[in-house]
Amino acid sequence: MRLSRYFLPILKETPREAEIVSHRLMLRAGMIRQQGQGSFSWLPLGKRVLDKVCRIVREEQDRAGALEILMPTIQSAELWRESGRYDDYGKEMLRIKDRQDRDMLFGPTNEEMVTEIFRSYVKSYKDLPLNLYHIQWKYRDEVRPRFGVMRSREFLMKDAYSFDLDYASARAAYNRMFVSYLRTFTRLGLQAIPMRADTGPIGGDLSHEFIILADTGESQVFCQRDFLSLPVPGEDTDFSDDAEIGRIVKEWTTPYAATDEMHDEAAWERIPEAERLSARGIEVGHIFHFGEKYSKPMGAKVAGPDGKDHFVSMGSYGIGPSRLIAAIIEASHDENGIIWPESVAPFDVALINMKAGDADCDSACDGLYAALTAAGRDVLYDDTDQRPGGKFATADLVGLPWQVIVGPRGAASGEAEIKNRATGERSTVPLAEVAARLSGKPA
Repeated sequence: MRLSRYFLPILKETPREAEIVSHRLMLRAGMIRQQGQGSFSWLPLGKRVLDKVCRIVREEQDRAGALEILMPTIQSAELWRESGRYDDYGKEMLRIKDRQDRDMLFGPTNEEMVTEIFRSYVKSYKDLPLNLYHIQWKYRDEVRPRFGVMRSREFLMKDAYSFDLDYASARAAYNRMFVSYLRTFTRLGLQAIPMRADTGPIGGDLSHEFIILADTGESQVFCQRDFLSLPVPGEDTDFSDDAEIGRIVKEWTTPYAATDEMHDEAAWERIPEAERLSARGIEVGHIFHFGEKYSKPMGAKVAGPDGKDHFVSMGSYGIGPSRLIAAIIEASHDENGIIWPESVAPFDVALINMKAGDADCDSACDGLYAALTAAGRDVLYDDTDQRPGGKFATADLVGLPWQVIVGPRGAASGEAEIKNRATGERSTVPLAEVAARLSGKPA
């Protein structure tokens, strides 16, 4: 993509409303446009990142056996009255009426609707286990939306819902999602630590928040340093092997890890001081088993192998892709801008023509643009007439993993400079070898 033809509204000044790094950089890099309190438009650069995050989330949900659907954003209040949540949810729920004066709502979550879908079609234990997920915009009327897309009113959510015959099967489903989340966050370039979360009146131990460590985190977290070196399951993980999946979950839940709300000071003191890690953290995912909380009041039951009807045991599993982008930036930036992990970068390479209009520079850059594209790399080609300093500032701000820089001297000698955005390392490479160097293939 040529920058001269792209819509990238860079801001030179930091907007006054931006309180944290991710909000500031997303606005300055032209990723989002604030439309109202807690409401944002996603501009081309931001939308590319959002799509890449969703693709990874989707691939790992599919790998773990979840099936994608898509449910409406506007829901009937009657479903929520069945579960008993309509009057209890609070002012965060945006309640509306249609032209027939029926009570409706803009969905903040989808437990009721997915339970209604399940009960309409599934009648036998032979159709279990089942896990349905979708990626959809949600709305919660936050009393104080802040921090950009980190805590907004309208946000993109991947929510999955598992249905099982009994607790043992539900625990196996929970474990599959646990391991799926470990893989998802690793692929997104994040090191996420699962921390036991409050299960409320449901009780038990099947609720975990996945936390990434960041100085700007919302809450204080406490964990053993063991988490920093635990192996993340590979793509050959067999999600049909409940015993192996359970072993992985046990390995990842044995060391101590807790947020402020769940912190046990006595248990913490028993851990050797050298093994303790106390830091700020950002929640990037939450998984939760709630048993028959929705299936019983809504009549979601199946015939079991004993011939009797059983209310299904359910769980829910959330990841917010829009929030995740802010978390990635909070964890990966410097004073010059964003540093994208390669897996979610909007483009792979920033190709910088230092003197657009110079015949040699234009020819060298056009050749590199074609070669890099042919090698499967997404290129943002800065062919504008902006000064070199401004081009470098833009490239660092938007944070693409690699920069390829061509000036008159290099073009004349048949060379380009390659810069790694994360490390700052630079190397001079013959033009003919640039595409191979950045595709990971030998020249």
